[in-house]
Amino acid sequence: MPAALDHNFAKRLNGTHIKNAATRWDMVKQLREDIRNFKAANNCDRIVVLWAASTEIYIPMSEEHKSLASLEKAMKDNNTEVISPSMCYAYAAIAEGAPFIMGAPNLCVDIPAMWEFSKKQNIPIAGKDFKSGQTLMKTVLAPMFKTRMLGVSGWFSTNILGNRDGEVLDQPENFKTKEVSKLSVIDNIFEPEKFPDLYGDVYHKVRINYYPPRKDNKEAWDNIDIFGWMGYPMEIKVNFLCRDSILAAPIALDLVIFSDLAMRAGMCGIQTWLSFFCKSPMHDFEHQPVHDLFQQWRMVKETLRNMVGETAPSYLD
Repeated sequence: MPAALDHNFAKRLNGTHIKNAATRWDMVKQLREDIRNFKAANNCDRIVVLWAASTEIYIPMSEEHKSLASLEKAMKDNNTEVISPSMCYAYAAIAEGAPFIMGAPNLCVDIPAMWEFSKKQNIPIAGKDFKSGQTLMKTVLAPMFKTRMLGVSGWFSTNILGNRDGEVLDQPENFKTKEVSKLSVIDNIFEPEKFPDLYGDVYHKVRINYYPPRKDNKEAWDNIDIFGWMGYPMEIKVNFLCRDSILAAPIALDLVIFSDLAMRAGMCGIQTWLSFFCKSPMHDFEHQPVHDLFQQWRMVKETLRNMVGETAPSYLD
């Protein structure tokens, strides 16, 4: 089926099999029809829609994103500066009663208008940005540093990848979206306001380099400058050579299964318990996201136990 693509949101992509829609609202109508046709053609009782396409350019949250009414008006007015193609996919999925998962760092479903719509339609939403490589390592190492009270003065991260994702992220406007997602992790874990001597002045740098010969292989390289007792400096080097799709595919499958489970369990809105799979977990304005991988895993297990009426095991003698 033709894709909903706007070249302005991913300038490195030149799609040929794309939808011809006069407005964003028309784009939504076409996507809703695609969902209905797919469901009928494949004899599906339930479906889940997952976005695993390219990172769109960075757009800040605007007034049009703050309520469902203003979002729909912007779609009908064809305000292409604030309504991205991925927002059309999210709206269409929710409107058709399908849980929606955002696998990229796009603003998309992570706006008050979509939160409102998902609750109105009783639909689960999850995301955003699959946590598969370098950030996965950060959410393991940073909790260890904090638990052992090891200070961190700097964390330099660079990535080398050669697939279409790397090509899109080679565009500065698209890299900005990914950078915001990657940079948010360690501050949340370290809580520098509580531990200023250890984490109050961390220099955190993230870079992504497009290198075509790597194809779907990815290299994530980190240099971490830490310090211990009496301020003695130490260094940690991490070189993670991996395959992007091999890491991301199981995440996508788990998110589809769990989102469908959430739907069947009557859960709607932001599924914070699925933060375990996400680099930049969605959250409303009243809560802070959890980035610590081990706390995230505890959230998954507690939610599943609650669904089946079990209590957490006690390890006290």
